[in-house]
Amino acid sequence: MIRHIATAGSTNDEARDPQLAHGDVVWADEQTAGRGQRGHAWSSTPGENLTFSVVLRPTFLPAGEQFLLSEAVTLALVRTFGDYGIDTRIKWTNDIYAGDRKLVGILIEHHYAGATLDRTVAGIGINVNQRTFDPSLPNPVSMAQLTGRTYDRREVLEAYLARLNEEYGRLEAGDAPRLQADYRARMYRLGERHPYRLADGTAVEAAIEGVRPSGELLLRHDDGTLRAYLFREVEFVIAGR
Repeated sequence: MIRHIATAGSTNDEARDPQLAHGDVVWADEQTAGRGQRGHAWSSTPGENLTFSVVLRPTFLPAGEQFLLSEAVTLALVRTFGDYGIDTRIKWTNDIYAGDRKLVGILIEHHYAGATLDRTVAGIGINVNQRTFDPSLPNPVSMAQLTGRTYDRREVLEAYLARLNEEYGRLEAGDAPRLQADYRARMYRLGERHPYRLADGTAVEAAIEGVRPSGELLLRHDDGTLRAYLFREVEFVIAGR
């Protein structure tokens, strides 16, 4: 079921409604208090893009493997854009990039039942038809800017939900190793040497080698050491940001 509303503070907040079941979607034409990762706000011109949240019930997934769900959510986006002829990569943890520009922001919020996940809300913002952005935003891009086309937003949403159903089905069927391999293969900057900033402000150069099932980013440093970083322990340094 897709619940399409004109305005919401945050679709993730709306999706907390206990009446919503697995696979249900809250889609708002405008968010007045959209949230992104690292506490950032999500900015989007009303009626031009897609801002929605999907309710999932991954009760089969241990809490320590919750990042596998992020992999399914993001891989479904990459495959959806591929269907539209747009080449994208997954910027750890959850953003989708076309080149060095951000096409999608994602905020995934989990709720637990003991040792397993119970209910997850995946909030997704896709830049679809917007062609001009606030210059204060670091590096946004839209599907329309990349292709010169205007898109039916509901069609894009339904295409994504079909892909998400496929990836989620693979995870539920126990195909985690292939899911992880596919995620790794689509990672932004995989195997390339680039600058990063650590939580204490230290600048380093390293190459991405992959990600653990628990979500830590694996970076190979110049001295040859391989180190694992949690979400807030390392930040990408990207030109123009």
